[in-house]
Amino acid sequence: MSEPMVAVTEAAARHIQRVLSEKNWPGYGLRFGLQDGGCSGYTYLLDFEAKPDEEDLIHEEKGVKVFIHPMHVPFVQGSVIHYKEEKFQEGFDVQNPNAKRFCGCGESFSV
Repeated sequence: MSEPMVAVTEAAARHIQRVLSEKNWPGYGLRFGLQDGGCSGYTYLLDFEAKPDEEDLIHEEKGVKVFIHPMHVPFVQGSVIHYKEEKFQEGFDVQNPNAKRFCGCGESFSV
């Protein structure tokens, strides 16, 4: 059996479902990919979208959909999307086995 494209933790799935419910966005999914930025080259693209693009791969897990452009798959394959709610920080946290180097602030990385 091959490795899943990405994994979504329970905490991330709950957060995604909560946002979609609060905004009344049934059927929306989470866009996951890379975008240029930061001092190390890339940052993660995490945004809610009504529908996938025609060429997108769709990963469904724990009741949520994740849209990934095929061009990004080699760079995010095997990533785990988590959602952290800590005292001073709240937001998505991605563990990506393909990331090689991170900037000092932890916001960007290279692959």
